[in-house]
Amino acid sequence: MPLPIPLHCPRCGAAAQDFSGCAACREEGIGANPVPPLADLSGLSLERYPGGPWGWPSALSAPVGDPVTLGEGGTPLVSLPEGGPDGLWVKYEGANPTGSHKDRAMAVGVAAALAAGADTVAAASSGNAGAAVAAYAARAGLRCVVFTTGEVPGPLRAQIDALGAVRVVRDGTAARNAAMREAVERFGWYPLTSYATPAPGGNAYANEGYKSVAYELARDVPGLREGAGAVVVPTCRADLLSGIARGFRELRAAGLVAGVPRLVAAEPAGAAPYTAALALAGRAEQERVSLDPLPSPAFSLGESRPVWQGLDALWGADGTALAVPTEEFMAEHRALAARGLFLEPSSAVGVAAARRVLRHAPAGGGPVVVIGTATGLKDTAGVGGPTAEERVPELAELLG
Repeated sequence: MPLPIPLHCPRCGAAAQDFSGCAACREEGIGANPVPPLADLSGLSLERYPGGPWGWPSALSAPVGDPVTLGEGGTPLVSLPEGGPDGLWVKYEGANPTGSHKDRAMAVGVAAALAAGADTVAAASSGNAGAAVAAYAARAGLRCVVFTTGEVPGPLRAQIDALGAVRVVRDGTAARNAAMREAVERFGWYPLTSYATPAPGGNAYANEGYKSVAYELARDVPGLREGAGAVVVPTCRADLLSGIARGFRELRAAGLVAGVPRLVAAEPAGAAPYTAALALAGRAEQERVSLDPLPSPAFSLGESRPVWQGLDALWGADGTALAVPTEEFMAEHRALAARGLFLEPSSAVGVAAARRVLRHAPAGGGPVVVIGTATGLKDTAGVGGPTAEERVPELAELLG
């Protein structure tokens, strides 16, 4: 079946036939995701943009009919006091309906599946995408199958199950993806996440929902509209990073912003292919980096290779990548919670990286915004701290 809106590889220009990534680039060992054309935002106004992936329907280069929505998008900006005069902000995506940024994509992806006449959607997920697909599939009345592993945290398993999806558990990411690929090829289920090797990124129509993060940031954060400052994005397969880059490119082409802020990919040190890639001189070498990722508390991050469109997003925005050790981002995770902001550890990777960006930024360099990708309620296994008596010494006497 031909794709209703053509997708072309941004690396080599080849046309796509399905959602498995660019076959030509895959032959070279490179994961690259074909994309639809950029949208034309001419005549639109940031001041009147209502937010969310459905705020500007004409901006979605995706074959959708009626929106499938649970109220996603329009997430709050939380200021951190250490940001100095230009500001350090967390764009708190945990405020989305299922608690993560994935809702922006899956709202659009499920709408595209519905418009295509699909009866079943499928996702391979470490948790957040699976929960989002489950919710929006339930909203649309579609069956949902989530291929996952036994390492998914308990709260996420419960969320996926409660939302009515069928979980198929396999031993490891490779087996999980292989099972999804077989199901998509045999049964024609509509795929909403990546399942090929090397990973090319998720469903290109769904990823159009991530552009709305850029639109909201340009509308809400002073300085970003002028191209100053930086946006720090916790990064694995770079769907969010590249979606934000596409959004800013569209805004600049329409004259709605004067420039594009610097983009920064934040990674856990044990699984940092973008950091490793950008340490090399040539782009041909950067594209072919491969490493063995180590497990970490930042469970939703961790890829062996950089996905091409993530590199492209960084190349086009004076970007860089920062690898953050576990001790550093878990300390950040605890410190943020102590101030009332309970993020998943993967988001704390981003905040720790953002603090590094601030330390090295020139005075007047502009605001730094980090995408807080999900709520800390996704994984509570590592949560702990001082005892009640240590926090409030008077309780020792009261409870004694």
